[in-house]
Amino acid sequence: MAQKPLRIQRLRLEVVLFSCMVLLSCAAQGQGVTPPHHTDTGFKNVHPYKENGLLDFLKWRWERLWKKTPQPEDHCFSLTANDPDFLRRNSTHTTVTWIGHATVLLQVAGKNILTDPVFSKRASPVKWAGPARLVPPGLPLEDLPRIDAVVISHDHYDALDEGSIVRLHDRPGGDETRFFVPLGLKKWFQDRGVSRVTELDWWDQYEMPPLDIIAVPVQHWSKRGLWGRNEHLWAGWVVLGPDFRFFFSGDSGYCPHFKEIGKRLGPFDLAAIPIGAYAPRWFMKDHHVTPEEALQIHLDIGAKKSIGIHWGTFILTDEPLDEPPQRLRKAVEDQGLPPDSFVVLQHGETVILR
Repeated sequence: MAQKPLRIQRLRLEVVLFSCMVLLSCAAQGQGVTPPHHTDTGFKNVHPYKENGLLDFLKWRWERLWKKTPQPEDHCFSLTANDPDFLRRNSTHTTVTWIGHATVLLQVAGKNILTDPVFSKRASPVKWAGPARLVPPGLPLEDLPRIDAVVISHDHYDALDEGSIVRLHDRPGGDETRFFVPLGLKKWFQDRGVSRVTELDWWDQYEMPPLDIIAVPVQHWSKRGLWGRNEHLWAGWVVLGPDFRFFFSGDSGYCPHFKEIGKRLGPFDLAAIPIGAYAPRWFMKDHHVTPEEALQIHLDIGAKKSIGIHWGTFILTDEPLDEPPQRLRKAVEDQGLPPDSFVVLQHGETVILR
């Protein structure tokens, strides 16, 4: 009989301890756990990654002085005539148009979505210097249909172009366009009078019926000026429709993120994957993929069809301008895949997918 109070006390103690654990767990969930890609000052990559510093950049530029690099006169890319009237009227067909570099117009479920819009003559903070456009936009900004959504992958000048953003917002109906950006970039848009901005972290989702827009992880970096490296997040984007799935990678090095994206959100009906700006590899390896790595991304995410982007519009790196499509075709052939599973389009070319 003397042991009964001891057992009751022990039971009460266990109940108290359990209650404390529940309260601590709830408090932790309420506060949230800091994601591994967040830092005190911004963001970071979560897989093995080499940060290039100023000395690496200077070494690359020094090496360029002693070897043949691509020149504007080397390019021989032509525009394909498209039908802007059809694109403006279209509300039933799923189409994709390559405008140039990483700028793609996707039409799906009656919505028009634009990726990384750059329509300016240079991918640069100034109009008089920096990488110049080799081919005019495949679809001029003034010929675009109504744009429902714009997705921005990161803050570099070949992905986030101030002149193009302002023109898109100021065109008739442009104030109804919603801009989707990675964390940290919303204020940049608001400072330029753009108010319909949705800022998302990796795996965040926004419902824009009948579509869902999801930011997904990729491996890259950000820096808009001389200072502030990685203050803004970088991201790929997924568009989920009623019966169509689209993946836009933005810029990225090859990494395990893509298998995770394929597992969680794939397979995809269409993907837009970069195939250029990869040389020299010692400098670009962790930031930009080769055509062969782009094909592996295509396989990782389970894409039925992919188009190669991020090549042939600006001279950003050292590979020959026409090399990316050639290497991609060989990689597709070596893998024994259908030739139309991963293709390159001409600037301005529109493909009707359904």
